[in-house]
Amino acid sequence: MHLVIVESPAKARTIERYLGKEYRVVSSYGHVRDLPKREMGVDVGRNFQPRYVVPPKARPVVARLKKEAGKATIIYFATDEDREGEAIAWHLQELLAPDPTKVRRITFDEITERAIKEALKSPRGLNFRLVDAQQARRILDRLVGYELSPFLWKKVQRGLSAGRVQSVAVRLIVEREREIEKFTPEEYWSIEADLHAGEGRSTPLEAPLLTGFTARLRSKDGAVLDKLAIRSKEDADAVVREAEPGPWMVTIVEEKVVHRSSSPPFTTSTLQQAASNQLGFSASRTMRGAQRLYEGVDLGEEGPTALITYMRTDSVNLATEAVSALRGVIAKHFGDDFLPQAARRYVTKTKGAQEAHEAIRPIDPQRAPERVKGYLDRDEYRLYDLIWRQAVASQMADAAFRAMTVDISANAYGFRATGSRIEFLGYLKVAGTRAIKETILPRIRQGETLTLETLRPLQHTTQPPPRYTEASLVRSLEQEGIGRPSTYAPTIETIQERGYVTKGPDRRFHPTDIGTIVNDVLVEHFPDIVDIKFTARMESNLDEIARGEREMVPVLQTFYEPFHKNLEQKTTSLTKRDLTTKPTNLTCPNCGKPLVERLGKRGRFLGCTGYPECAYTAPLSEEEKEAEQLANGKTCPQCGSPLAAKRSKFGVFLGCSTYPKCKHTERIEQKTGVKCPACKEGDIVARRGARGRTFYGCSRYPQCTFTLNSRPTGELCPNCGSLLVHGREEIRCSNKECDFRREISEAKQTPVE
Repeated sequence: MHLVIVESPAKARTIERYLGKEYRVVSSYGHVRDLPKREMGVDVGRNFQPRYVVPPKARPVVARLKKEAGKATIIYFATDEDREGEAIAWHLQELLAPDPTKVRRITFDEITERAIKEALKSPRGLNFRLVDAQQARRILDRLVGYELSPFLWKKVQRGLSAGRVQSVAVRLIVEREREIEKFTPEEYWSIEADLHAGEGRSTPLEAPLLTGFTARLRSKDGAVLDKLAIRSKEDADAVVREAEPGPWMVTIVEEKVVHRSSSPPFTTSTLQQAASNQLGFSASRTMRGAQRLYEGVDLGEEGPTALITYMRTDSVNLATEAVSALRGVIAKHFGDDFLPQAARRYVTKTKGAQEAHEAIRPIDPQRAPERVKGYLDRDEYRLYDLIWRQAVASQMADAAFRAMTVDISANAYGFRATGSRIEFLGYLKVAGTRAIKETILPRIRQGETLTLETLRPLQHTTQPPPRYTEASLVRSLEQEGIGRPSTYAPTIETIQERGYVTKGPDRRFHPTDIGTIVNDVLVEHFPDIVDIKFTARMESNLDEIARGEREMVPVLQTFYEPFHKNLEQKTTSLTKRDLTTKPTNLTCPNCGKPLVERLGKRGRFLGCTGYPECAYTAPLSEEEKEAEQLANGKTCPQCGSPLAAKRSKFGVFLGCSTYPKCKHTERIEQKTGVKCPACKEGDIVARRGARGRTFYGCSRYPQCTFTLNSRPTGELCPNCGSLLVHGREEIRCSNKECDFRREISEAKQTPVE
């Protein structure tokens, strides 16, 4: 009997379909050994020798695997083809201790009968360079976690932790928040002209001849104006006075066809970004769904079947046979016009990409999403549809647009109008045109005199850089070479679980008080841990170990010795007060002594330096101040004690002051200023669901159960009358059957009469 060991039971069931009765396929259920939980587990004095243990939950699995291994003539380790998978195979070999001649290592990028049988024909030995690279990563993370975390416990607050990648992610979020806080909005103005041409052109929908269009101020005296060139209403009015009399003359008309190519098929990070932007998925939710699609889904009579290739990859390459299959689908279902003459090849531009695998793609592109929809849950279907469409689109012909540019003179001023329309859909036939906005201009001749209808100034305000979303944080980490495909989702999950960052109603990351303090401590006293370039170099060192260009122990020594020496110095020289207390210019209203910012369990607050003789405190955040005002004079309905403002990882709330004796709590409603359209009586307020996700519902719940997934704008849809809500890049209708959408401008615009 031949034994095949994989990580997951779903993968085992799928592979077992393809192998005969002489094979037994079993699962290790992931890792079978790890460093111990309650001790360092690394002997620094003996070349960083790790001590591995079998976790309690893995012991029954290991016992069963040993029993199966004892009966096998050959053992195949078929764990994933990456560092982690190689390390799992090594741990299995160490635990099962089989005769070395019985051991084979096989790998594959896709779980298909062809791929599995090809792998069985060409087994190899364990790649100890990959094992060492994974061990080095695990040991580095353990050294940082088990030495730096106790320092944070003693000097800042209990329960904190630090890590190489997670601390850099928090730093990016904190620094972006400070950019926003320091940002000073600037006023600027643009000028738009509504014009009419003498002739028109028919629109694609055969509507009446189009004559009207809009042009925007671009230049003065032939010099292109900067975005912030017009800084005040007075300057804008002066432009209007000088340009309005005209004549408005067409000086240049340019029309050309522009081609646009598809993006490459997905890598791990681009899949996470697309799923976040288009589906609203978190990185961890995306990876859970992709894991199920990779390991196999029960397709009825077909049985457990894998639908996509390996989903942890930084490569945009596709196998030759995969490209041929995709081109076959395009020719069959869309026609030769949509098939480029030569297959498309893409180049990976990601810093430090290893390209050990293909890009993420459907295993069989003939298996269109609609064919398997009935066998997938909603998340699986939407994710498979996204992957299938991107892979097919990546091999389709370019989309073609007819772009038109019209330059217009009005005295000393130059205006420009631009338009475009789709001439040929190309890859957009599959990828979709939702993000494409067509602007049709009328038929305009060079030298033609135009009629001015309205010349209006628009007031704008410059906007600060946006806070990070999951998608933009993953993109930044990838661009900086921080982490690898398998680390993005757990990193984002960890920094939220630790309470270092929270997600606002806008689904963007906001640093917490404790996250900001921990970041500041690390930046000032342990700069290497949160230094972006240093962390990226460490990732490169791990890559070099995997390629056999460096040895594990010297890499660990180079990092650990200066780190440990610095940690000892800081432990001796710094006190908790040094790190958590911040002076202010305020004085205590009770005793007149200076007030300082202090760190408590609920975040930062103002406290008197005369403590404990003077116990005066005050909240710092506006949110907590409002909560304290709400709590003032209120009593607990269960025990009659006063209510107090409290904070959890989900935000501020009211709770009984006798907690934990009485556990009564009340949520604080965050009003949107929008009346409920269902009952006409309640207000739409922000609420949190069971998983901490924000939604919006009627304040009269449970009498009224109206809810929205996104924050309402207060406006009604011009098409159907439903409430409009904020999307990521647009204002859209809350009615799923209505397709009304309006682009969100980069800045606030105020028309001025």
